[in-house]
Amino acid sequence: MQREAAGTRRHLTVAEAGRVDFSSNDYLGLAQHDMLQAILQRAITEKSPPAAGSTGSRLLTGNSAAAEMLETQLATFHRAEAALLFNSGYAANLGFFAAVPRRGDTIFYDEASHASVKDGIRGSFATAFSFRHNDLADLERRLSRATGAVFVAVEALYSMDGDQAPLRELAAFCQQRGLYLVVDEAHTNGIYGPRGEGLIVELGLESAVFARILTFGKALGNQGAIIAGPQVLREYLLNFSRPFIYTTALPPLAIATLAAAYELLPTMQTERQRLFALSDFLKTKLNAVPGLHVPAASHIIHPVFFTASPGPAHVRAVATTAQQANFDVRPIVAPTVPAGTERLRLIVHSYNTEEEIEGLAAVLGRLGG
Repeated sequence: MQREAAGTRRHLTVAEAGRVDFSSNDYLGLAQHDMLQAILQRAITEKSPPAAGSTGSRLLTGNSAAAEMLETQLATFHRAEAALLFNSGYAANLGFFAAVPRRGDTIFYDEASHASVKDGIRGSFATAFSFRHNDLADLERRLSRATGAVFVAVEALYSMDGDQAPLRELAAFCQQRGLYLVVDEAHTNGIYGPRGEGLIVELGLESAVFARILTFGKALGNQGAIIAGPQVLREYLLNFSRPFIYTTALPPLAIATLAAAYELLPTMQTERQRLFALSDFLKTKLNAVPGLHVPAASHIIHPVFFTASPGPAHVRAVATTAQQANFDVRPIVAPTVPAGTERLRLIVHSYNTEEEIEGLAAVLGRLGG
């Protein structure tokens, strides 16, 4: 097989218990939080536990007062007019871009956008163009090709390089030109903002963004997502977004644990501050290792590039050796990232320690760049 020969064939793996986690998206440790675990245990032992499944789509038998209450609470929490639940961030992006931009409209999307955005665009009747990563000048040059309503799609924090979109500049750019800004906050929900509301709220840009995709599979330690925006957007998606209409709804237990996670989120400012401090510490430590480079712009997610021996085989070998040293790190190779940009992808968590980071830096230092 071509991918086998190139060293890019994908395989499923199971994380070994006890390894130091530098790979999962559980930024704040909520997936293993005592309160959420207690909710799960209580549900199992109750005389009348919640149903294991929701039994149908939201438009048929899968809706509940708890789901609608959660949507109302999350719209308020994220300072939006309304919100609609989806089963994942992937489904939310797919459901938005395939439904909202219509024939004759135009979508401009950052070339580093997530696969779910690109797949949603493929399902749209709108015309779409990519623009160079975080390059407003390139976006402006391409606007001459626009027709109809114009949507600009970016991520608040990009999942492979860990860098942020220039959101203030993008918001001003879109407002001046009457464009609809759509921001995927998969990796900033729960982490940024005074109470974990996300980077858009931290920057005070709620009114400048048409739609936000806020997922729960990262800092919330759970499953699902909402699309937050105007009430008319919620009503439109409810009627025309196929991934919402034709999907079995989130089960009652998922709704309950999401509600609990959002109760915890405002109390976790200490964990967020620790997360940012450890993120900076990791960059400093790894950039001091000869042969390694971590971009200064990365936040929380840190790509580690090798200067002497790039390529998928080397990156995989380094990851394997680090795993054998009890560090859960993962290689990222083509086609997930462009060939020639293979890297380790390290993710910092509030429950990591400086000693763990120092230990990982020592292992990578012995392996060499």
